[in-house]
Parts: sequence; C-alpha cells; structure tokens
Amino acid sequence: MFSSEYFDTGLYRVGTACEKWDVCRAEHGAETLPMWVADMDFPSPPAVQEAILRRAAHPTWGYTEVEAALPEAVSAFWARRHGTDFAAGELTLLPCVVTGLKTAIRAYTRPGEGVLIQSPVYGPFRMAVEATGRKLLDAPLVPDARGRYHMDLQAVEAACRAGAKLMMLCSPHNPVSRLWSREELTALLEVLGRWGVPLVSDEIHADFEYEPHSFVSVRSLAPERTVTLLAPSKTFNLAGLQTAFAVIADEWMRARFADALASGGVVSGNIFGLEAARAAFEQGDAWLDGLLAYLRGNRETLARELAAALPEAVLTPMEATYLGWMDLRAYGFHEEELLARCGRAGVMFTEGTFFGAQGDGFLRINIGCPRRNIAEAVARLRRAIVG
Repeated sequence: MFSSEYFDTGLYRVGTACEKWDVCRAEHGAETLPMWVADMDFPSPPAVQEAILRRAAHPTWGYTEVEAALPEAVSAFWARRHGTDFAAGELTLLPCVVTGLKTAIRAYTRPGEGVLIQSPVYGPFRMAVEATGRKLLDAPLVPDARGRYHMDLQAVEAACRAGAKLMMLCSPHNPVSRLWSREELTALLEVLGRWGVPLVSDEIHADFEYEPHSFVSVRSLAPERTVTLLAPSKTFNLAGLQTAFAVIADEWMRARFADALASGGVVSGNIFGLEAARAAFEQGDAWLDGLLAYLRGNRETLARELAAALPEAVLTPMEATYLGWMDLRAYGFHEEELLARCGRAGVMFTEGTFFGAQGDGFLRINIGCPRRNIAEAVARLRRAIVG
C-alpha cells in the first residue's frame, strides 16, 4: 500500500495555511519551490486521519485527560523501533520539543549560567538559551574532508570547565544529518559526567536512520542524568497538532521539569494531537517503513543530482533525517547573495546561518517530498549559481 508510487503522488498543500508553501509563496512568489522548513509533503498515515475524524464526530472538545494508552503507545513504539525501554510514567507531555528545550533550561540552570550547544545546530537551540537569559557556550562540530561532522570533546570539556551547567544535544543531528554512534555518545557522557553536567537530547528525528547506521538514544546509556525529547511531529508530519514528550527517568529531574513546565502554564494537551499521536504510534509502522524506503531513494537522488549539477558542492553524508546540508562555499557567494540568487531562480532553502555563523555559504534542503521536486530544486539551484 505504501509503495514508492504512493509517496511519489505527494500532496497539494497550497491554500491550507501551510507555512512551508503558503508563507513561502506569499513572500517569494507563487512559482517558488519550497525546500526549507522540516515538514514533509506526504499524507500522514491513514490511521491518523481516521482517529481525528472519529474524535471530531463527537461535537464537544472540552478539558481532556491524557489516557494511559497514549504513553503506553509511545513507550511500545520506541521499544519496537529502537530497542529503548522506558516506563510510561517517565513521560511528560509537551506541546513541542522547543518547549522542552526551554523548560529544561529553566528547570536545571539559573539566569546567567552556561548552557552548551554544538553548532551548526537547529536555530532554536541558540534561541532558547538567549530567550531564557542564560550564557551561550559552544563546542562547534568539526567537519572532515568529506563534510562529515564530528564532536570536539576537548571543546566540550573546555565549556564544562568554563561553567556549563547543562548541555543540549541534537541526536540525530539537524542540519548535518549525523547519527551519533554508541561510542561517540558514551564518550560525550563520560566528559559531562566528570563535571556533573546533565544532558538534554532532542531526538525528534530518531526514526529517520539509514543503513548501515543505527540510532542510539542517550536514554539507553545514562537514564539517570539525561532528558530525552521526542515527538511524532517529524516522523508522521503532525507538527501542527502540537504534541511532544520528555522522557525523564530520575524523579528529582522529572519533578523539576514538571514544575518549570507548570509555571509556564503548560498543563494539558490538544485533544486532536493526543488522538493523532496514539494512532501514529500504534498503527503507523507500515507507513513509516514505506516512507523510509522512499527517503533512501530521495537521498540517493539528491547526491546524484547535486554532483552532476554542481560538482564543487559538498553534500554532508546523510546518515539520518530528511535534511541535507549543502556546502556551496566553493562558488564564492556569501549568504545574502546566495539567497537572492535562489529567490530569482524560484527555489527556497533554509539559510545556513540559521544554524550558526559558520553556516555562511551553506544551505539546508528538505528531501521529504516527491522525488521530482528534488530534481527540480537542484536544477533551479544550478541556475541560481552558474546560470
């Protein structure tokens, strides 16, 4: 049922208040092809739509209890897909993972204290630190000759020595699509452990893994001093339903997190988000398997098309996510000129500096779309750069 042809069909999203398409075209023109925000152009699993319609048929949507079946479904899904066991009682409901980042900062640090990130990284990591009045500390990732990024543990230790009280990890990593190995995560946790620094891991892209690499959750390595943030929003394209979770094994850490969350007024979930999440986690496996097979083909398409069109571009090896990190610095354009050229060519990517200053000359591309869009986007990117 969920064949390549199913995902090739795609989804017409214009006119649905869709940020990816409607906002893009309003700002950049009706013919612009959006390849930016991490939002896929595929229908969500049929079971999700059925669950929402079934609940919508009851004509009142009042205060809602989180039924035990939902955390049990989340836990079972993670055990089934990733071999990571956690008790349903370890889950705390969130509207989104970014809320989880800010909540963790407030729960485990005080204003002015250091919070460590590894740039280039998803922009809200930096923004969450700045918005909460903490000190931003950075241990930048280091690319090798192939464009594959690695952790700099000496820089992590230096940041701990400089006063980091919390670290936020992106795993799998957005935008450089790294799947951190068990050995890499263990080494990182050893450094943090020496300094008593807890780790918050954004694992929203956990389900997007490509062989021979496999995802390892920090929850499976150090449950007593980690917070894992997860959501169905990327996997099943449910971001608009505002449902995510924090997994916290330690009772003290969980209580601190809950207090910080409650102080911000976050006390319950969206009824349709709860229904959709449960349906996705319980009945979405076959759809997800089909999606991953299709994305593997998309990854190969991007690499092939980009190498042919722009041979001096460097595409970071995609081990995870549906987000490609393209290094275009060889063509000599800084970000402002690069974006202007893309705009004139009718294609929109996420600008590299959204992920940190070292992203100048980089673009992030979203391959969660019909394959034809990738080929067209690369063709437009070539016109933007070389005419």
